[in-house]
Amino acid sequence: MLSLTRFDLFLILFASYSSAWLPGEDRGIFNQSDINLFDISFSTNITLTRWQPASGKIRGVNLGSLFVVEPWLASREWSNMGCGQYNSEFDCVSALGQGQANVVFQNHWNTWITIDDIRQMQSYGLNTIRIPVGYWMMEEIVYSSEHFPQGGLAYLERICGWASDAGFYIIIDMHGAPGAQVPTNPFTGQFAPTAGFYVSWQYERGRKFLAWLTNIVHTRYNFRNVGMLGIVNEPLQNANQVPGLLSDFYPGAYNAIRDTEAALGITSNNFLHVQPMNEIWGSGNPTQYMSNTYFMAYDDHRYTKWDNSVPVTKPAYISDACHNNRNRENRSPMVVGEFSISPPDNVQWSSDWEPSSDNNKNFYRQWFAAQVLAYETQTNGWVFWSWKSNLGDYRWSYQDAVAAGVIPRNPQDINWGACNGV
Repeated sequence: MLSLTRFDLFLILFASYSSAWLPGEDRGIFNQSDINLFDISFSTNITLTRWQPASGKIRGVNLGSLFVVEPWLASREWSNMGCGQYNSEFDCVSALGQGQANVVFQNHWNTWITIDDIRQMQSYGLNTIRIPVGYWMMEEIVYSSEHFPQGGLAYLERICGWASDAGFYIIIDMHGAPGAQVPTNPFTGQFAPTAGFYVSWQYERGRKFLAWLTNIVHTRYNFRNVGMLGIVNEPLQNANQVPGLLSDFYPGAYNAIRDTEAALGITSNNFLHVQPMNEIWGSGNPTQYMSNTYFMAYDDHRYTKWDNSVPVTKPAYISDACHNNRNRENRSPMVVGEFSISPPDNVQWSSDWEPSSDNNKNFYRQWFAAQVLAYETQTNGWVFWSWKSNLGDYRWSYQDAVAAGVIPRNPQDINWGACNGV
């Protein structure tokens, strides 16, 4: 006998209206000055030509190390918090104790990204922010044996309010998954010796978190411009090592989000995009076990520095950026949710690659432009990693790269001929 879930009935009811919302495609989003940041014509400093990418492309930055601190990216901040000798948020909170940890992390959330940062992003022609968060923001699902900072939701709501007021599109990403989706990596919020996420009870905690976040997004005004939820960041890059990820967690996460929206009476044009990593990432085909893919989106991360198939030469890096189709799966919407202009660690400070010389700046300027050109041609847009850092290295900091003149003050002003003759 056919059994229909509440979401199935809801989907049938609204099938004739089904379209997940993207800015500029399904509805416009405007800031408090009634400006749509996805309409490139609003800037009087831009000369439009018909061969440039159309307006509506996602052009954004990640708020890296805000709600999931990565010590390598924010080393000075991490040290000032009293966490310098620890590998992850879990380790630091455990060492400091919950009360002191809450104080130092809340100060961090209050100062790492401010309203002035949002205003500066807006002035740079950006229109999107991606916010990495950890499952521990839903404090009731944190085990007593786990140690994470508390009180982050209020600061997430404030950031989303500032960004919504400024007219930004917002992607929130479950960056840290229960049990850790990869070992020994602080972007999971811990430095776990093994990846413990790939079991049924951790999947269930992940689904609870996503359902909880969906409810918040749809019921609180400050979250009004959140249109996409990343359901797990960068799982293991081997489909044989992620049991149940494709068959259990992805369908379950999708249904948890949709069932929450159905219970709230959300119309289909206001559904959130549900975003797994794409197949290129290496964890398997994200839609293999999906009974439907309505309102799904896909996340691509491109760090050439860790791709051993690309020769470590400047011409090879430019050629790869111009010709490596990041949407060869032909999925839509596809967003390049992370990329940088950092070369491999073993050459990054050599004379051919160090960031200060004029010749090398010219290369990084072209490499950034080539990536942007490709991503806007192949996908729905891009989100640079990251907005800021403590590295003193613009190759990981959009803010610093603009200050260095490597990234233009408006991405519409890149060299759109960066791939000519390549």
